[in-house]
Amino acid sequence: MTTVASPPRSPPPHLPPSAHRPTATGGPEPKPAETGVWVAIATISMSFAALTSAMVVRASGAPDWQHFRLPPILYVNTLVLIASSLTLASARRRITPASALDGLPRLYVTLGLGLLFVTGQVLAWRQLATQGLFLATSPSSAFFYVFTALHGLHVLGGLAGLLYVLRRLRRVGPVPMTALGAATLYWHFMDVLWLYLLVILIIRV
Repeated sequence: MTTVASPPRSPPPHLPPSAHRPTATGGPEPKPAETGVWVAIATISMSFAALTSAMVVRASGAPDWQHFRLPPILYVNTLVLIASSLTLASARRRITPASALDGLPRLYVTLGLGLLFVTGQVLAWRQLATQGLFLATSPSSAFFYVFTALHGLHVLGGLAGLLYVLRRLRRVGPVPMTALGAATLYWHFMDVLWLYLLVILIIRV
């Protein structure tokens, strides 16, 4: 019996190296915590921008706009908040995925400075009250209380985030670097936002 030889098979076409590997979908996926902070930053920025526009319009066309001297403690508070950002940045540099012990003391200092800033804002309101300026006294004093109160509330939110990170750092387990990065980003934004508000108040109030 004779067998018929099958024709030789042609070699498969050469494929580029990229065809043998799954295609990449882009860069690394965004971290949910940091994405949420960026969304919060955008929302807060738009809110304060709207309030700033309202203050500028109200001050430009109102004969009842009353200028007054800002409480001097605001400038001390500014230095306190800047110092808290510096200590937080130093803490983050010392915290590694393997250990957080070196950065914990600086995190505690950051929390203390943040609480000191909020206390200073309350004292600023009391100093303003001694001048006879309250929320309903004039449009200028109303904007001052609204700006500083809203910023103080957001600072308290930042302090809550730092406390959450600190509690996780003290547990046995992986170091929450993503949560630390998100809390640091938010805290630095609070610093920049306050500097912006202080300049606006100096110019307009």
